[in-house]
Amino acid sequence: MVGLGSIGSEIAKRMEAFGCHISYNSKNRKPSVSYPYFSSVHELAIDSDVLIVCCALTEETYHLIARDVLLALGKNGVLINVGRGALVDEKELVQCLARGEIGGAGLDVMEDEPNVPKELYELDNVVLSPHKAVFTNESFSNLHELILGNLEAYFSNKPLLSSVI
Repeated sequence: MVGLGSIGSEIAKRMEAFGCHISYNSKNRKPSVSYPYFSSVHELAIDSDVLIVCCALTEETYHLIARDVLLALGKNGVLINVGRGALVDEKELVQCLARGEIGGAGLDVMEDEPNVPKELYELDNVVLSPHKAVFTNESFSNLHELILGNLEAYFSNKPLLSSVI
């Protein structure tokens, strides 16, 4: 796992249920988790069969997954990016996939969204999916309940359920 925040932790929890060995890299070591921590994404990639990228996009994480990390993942390794497209150097990813330098990729985000490099459509070792993020029935239901609760609280002169920014 590259990024063990709230989303990464939820993914790890689900993967653990399938018996997957979880290791992670994050901005900081998480003392509350027992997963092995790698201070370097490169070292994590060397030790991993699958690299799931779900960290925040910042100046420090832009193109965090560069050629050296992809090559460290290896010919059988799979990259899954569910974070932000620019976390991965997409040009290098396309080259590594086309040359068989990594095994495959699962992507639901692109560096230049909504544009997808045409080369990715032509490769058999890539799975592309639209980025759904919060667009689920459950999230819409929860949002609906929150909106109604906030309206009810507002018109009853009670504190809002969520702050207004």
